[in-house]
Amino acid sequence: MKKIIGFINVALMLLFASASFAQAEFPTESSEPSEDMYIDDIVKKRLVVENQVLAYEPIRESDIAWQKRIWRVIETREKMNLAFRYPEKFFFTILTDLIENGDITVFEDEKFKNPLTYEDVAAKLSSVDTVTAFNYDTYVEEVKIVKNDINPADINKYRLKEIYFFDEESSTMKVRILGISPIKESIDENTGELKYVEPLFWVYYPEAREYLAKHAVFNDRNDAAPMTWSDLFEKRYFASFIMKRSNVLDYRISDMYKDYDRAGIDQLLESQRITNELLNFEHD
Repeated sequence: MKKIIGFINVALMLLFASASFAQAEFPTESSEPSEDMYIDDIVKKRLVVENQVLAYEPIRESDIAWQKRIWRVIETREKMNLAFRYPEKFFFTILTDLIENGDITVFEDEKFKNPLTYEDVAAKLSSVDTVTAFNYDTYVEEVKIVKNDINPADINKYRLKEIYFFDEESSTMKVRILGISPIKESIDENTGELKYVEPLFWVYYPEAREYLAKHAVFNDRNDAAPMTWSDLFEKRYFASFIMKRSNVLDYRISDMYKDYDRAGIDQLLESQRITNELLNFEHD
């Protein structure tokens, strides 16, 4: 009797094993590789993609005892700002992708009054030129129209518009970014001098921060702990200098110090003086 029961158990085990073997899927030559099978990492990371940005703390107008508008310039070729030039994903490319997807609205002016369509932005990001090419089939020179798209690596500077304010409720100095603008520079081919500096468009940062919080910034110290772009801006993890603060004549620092040999040095010293003034205001 025991032998019969043993044979029955063995038969059932073989039956279940064959059924599970039949249900198992094995890759064939025609099978497509799974997206989760081949990843450029140890695990598929979702923390940044699923990150949720925290809303700003509400501020009452009566609690703002003092405020000042500040315009800054971020030079991406400085060592601390090299993350803006990360070849795998330029910060400029992130902004243009958000514009193309319709996630954010961009403006022509820094007061955020004149919105631009994606077609308007695309016209700024490319130029049309004519070139002469030799056709070896007809032995005739032909004039062709080519479209030159802007290279993200050519965007060397960004302009920030922000507000410093003193909050009476917490007795602290705070700062909030209002806008970000990529700067397009043009160099004279003959003299090698800078011809003009043009803001391409203005991004309203309070709207864009929700989307910037889902894009990682390259962390030079630890690949496993990337920060997001919203973290970078709000934790002030970038190097910059002040180009203007609000004044009655709307002068920039470069307008006050120019046309002499030490103008550049004096502009930097004035920028540093304003920075120290802002830092000391809270303690004073």
